[in-house]
Amino acid sequence: MAKKNDPIIEDEQEYNDDDFRSTGKSGTGDETVLVTRQGLKKLQEELEHLKSVRRKEVADRLKEAISYGDLSENSEYEEAKNEQAFIEGRIIELEHKIKNSKIIKGQHAQSVQMGSEVTIQKIGNKEKETYIIVGTTEADPFEHKISNESPLGKAIIEKTVGERVTAETPSGPQRYEILALK
Repeated sequence: MAKKNDPIIEDEQEYNDDDFRSTGKSGTGDETVLVTRQGLKKLQEELEHLKSVRRKEVADRLKEAISYGDLSENSEYEEAKNEQAFIEGRIIELEHKIKNSKIIKGQHAQSVQMGSEVTIQKIGNKEKETYIIVGTTEADPFEHKISNESPLGKAIIEKTVGERVTAETPSGPQRYEILALK
């Protein structure tokens, strides 16, 4: 869990449209990771779990596998080493994302922005869909969170209610109308 003096909490910044329009990059050379407060919390919880629980579990598995002797033909040892490498890689990745994260907030803007909740309708279809525009780290279409870098996200960003857009998807161009914006 983040502490009050944790650098990411002290350095929290709102998403600035001019700095991160759709690329998610800052001018510092590090890629900025755009997340909501909830998304940052999930990253921090995963990191804490990996460091405090999963590392210990894998270390215990390694100790047990080493106790079997001859490591050259010890599949348990190899498997535990591979899992340890995966966990350590994920820890490094999460630390980097947290360090470079910028908090996005839903804004009361007239156009679709990062953090906006937008209701759209595919042209020729009566079904309405509501999505929240988030950074790639948090994107999860099953939770109705789409990335600003996805075909649909790119198509609707900066658009207003009533506008029709075309999203260039892998299955071909899809047309949508923006119905509502929060």
